[in-house]
Amino acid sequence: MSRFYRKLVLFLLVRVVTAMQLFARLRTSCAVALLCALSLFNTSPSGAQSTNVGEPAPAADWPTYNRDLAGTRYSPLKQVNKDNVRNLEQVWSYRLGRNVTTGDLGGGSEFTPLVIDGVMYVAAADRIVALAPETGSVLWRVDTAEWAPPSRRGLAYWPGDGDIPYRIYVTSSNQLMILSPSDGETFTVAMPASYNSAPLVYGNLLIVGSNGAPGGVRALDARTGKQVWEFLSVPQPGELGHETWLNDAWRNHPNLFHWAFSMTLDPELGLLYTAFESPGPNDYYGGDRPGDNLFGNSIVALDVATGKRRWHFQTVHHDIWDFDLPAPPALLDVEVDGDTVPVLALAGKTGYMYILNRETGKPVFGIEERPVPSSDVPGERSSPTQPIPIKPPPIAKVDFDPSDMVRPEDTSPEHAAFCREVYEQSGGFENAGSYTPYNYRPPGTEVSSTIVFPGSIGGANWGGVAVDPNLGYVFVNTMNEGSFGWIEPHPVVPGAHERNSVHGRLARFWWNSAEPDSNGNVYSGGESAWPCNRPPWANLIAVNANTGEIAWKVPLGITEELPVEKQRTGRLGMGGPITTAGGLVFIGATNDRRFRAFDSSTGEELWMTRLPMSAIAVPITYQGRDGRQYVAVVAAAASAVDDPSPDDAQQLIVFALPD
Repeated sequence: MSRFYRKLVLFLLVRVVTAMQLFARLRTSCAVALLCALSLFNTSPSGAQSTNVGEPAPAADWPTYNRDLAGTRYSPLKQVNKDNVRNLEQVWSYRLGRNVTTGDLGGGSEFTPLVIDGVMYVAAADRIVALAPETGSVLWRVDTAEWAPPSRRGLAYWPGDGDIPYRIYVTSSNQLMILSPSDGETFTVAMPASYNSAPLVYGNLLIVGSNGAPGGVRALDARTGKQVWEFLSVPQPGELGHETWLNDAWRNHPNLFHWAFSMTLDPELGLLYTAFESPGPNDYYGGDRPGDNLFGNSIVALDVATGKRRWHFQTVHHDIWDFDLPAPPALLDVEVDGDTVPVLALAGKTGYMYILNRETGKPVFGIEERPVPSSDVPGERSSPTQPIPIKPPPIAKVDFDPSDMVRPEDTSPEHAAFCREVYEQSGGFENAGSYTPYNYRPPGTEVSSTIVFPGSIGGANWGGVAVDPNLGYVFVNTMNEGSFGWIEPHPVVPGAHERNSVHGRLARFWWNSAEPDSNGNVYSGGESAWPCNRPPWANLIAVNANTGEIAWKVPLGITEELPVEKQRTGRLGMGGPITTAGGLVFIGATNDRRFRAFDSSTGEELWMTRLPMSAIAVPITYQGRDGRQYVAVVAAAASAVDDPSPDDAQQLIVFALPD
């Protein structure tokens, strides 16, 4: 190359670099100016159309709450793998501000961000932001102080349609917040019911559940926000399932919600898979709603184009335990006896995993209607049978025996003594196996309490499952925690009943503080909650969906107040796992302020880091434009309800291998 051309190339390179630096300064200035900047620079991902339904998401992205429509939470990235994950280190963080409360098992932000073609989208306590996923620098920001706080769980991205640019959707109570950063437009649309989770995007449909009456699932037009179809969770007259609400109870129970964190969908079958909670409003007494109460505690497959029911499966008939379905199922194809079977796998609060053919709703490994104990509460008509899977075996503790009481050698003499006192003050605990109903205590009498496993926070909760499609494994974190109490007449409402206990309503079978005067079992124990049954109190489990067997199970979480040899107790918590092609399962979830990586084949813990707060959220992994793979999680749950955590304690924390 001649000297002239070398000078020309050098001159052009200098001009290009100068222009890039100028652009970066302008973009930063415009970010401070909020939406005015967005009229100057369109930060819409250039590869937006690649996230359309039916096409795989780019490997670098995390474009929906569960990463894909099937809800697998599986990333094909493998730069971080079994051999090098031990080298992960924190590279940046972003402060979210105080979001609602920071206590209890699920306090604080439970948010899962999205990453699409080089842009990360996050909802904080009072704002929606777009961040550079390599550094955390703010690309744009929209303040939301004039609205109710945005969902602390997730948001949705729509790539646009024709002349309509891309949009961000965030639920906020009964409002749908719609942000169009490309043209600076921000507005809200009223929804028929409140919803506090991430909408699901399918083509031009935006699908939302419900945290308020009337319960159900609705599809909205992503372009206009107008309702396209509605599926009500309590069947109306003339509809299938209406007969399961006797004595016209359907009229008074509009609160059968779909509060599960998003939904899953099979585009080839055109089926949307939804999961509904228990009927309520009294979670433990159903005398005012005789019958099986469809579609409570049900997986319902809906025609995504019309909202019509195609099939359903009820996991609990006439629920009187608060055994909600708080997470959607994950979809995968497995080999069963040499045949490829399209299945869904759902883990519920019941302590069981349900593996069904997602085309027909039929159990893959068998589910039996087994006799269960009957309720002795006046006016109650509990179901004589419940559907119990033959395989997989229970994924959490589903019964109780006095020998299950914690012992001094398990934890500490103080803990064991407290738990023994609770047992004796209660007159012992009644339990006749899975689905034991709470017993009746007439006024002025003293009878023993009923103890139920899983307790009211469930065997598996809203953290849901993740899938490794190569192994055919389904991963879920579960808790072995109980609740105890009885049913007694309501002191104010004639003919009504309520659940009670020796330590107040909603008593949990745990010690909530190491202090002698802690009063023991209270609703919110935070990090100080030590269950009174023998460890492990929580597990990470891999179920082989090809066989229905448990592939491996390991305690999840430690109690660091105990001696080292006793610390692997497992810890209570919420949130769930993700998986990667690097052979890893990443999960926070526990209330011990840890974030971990496990070998997906064996369950061996390969990496762990301590966080400033517990990560009660589902993490993500993505690849930046710099070619590095990142892993991110929100850490935002404090030790107890009254924890005086500063407003800037809740953070999104991002990790990567050394550069």
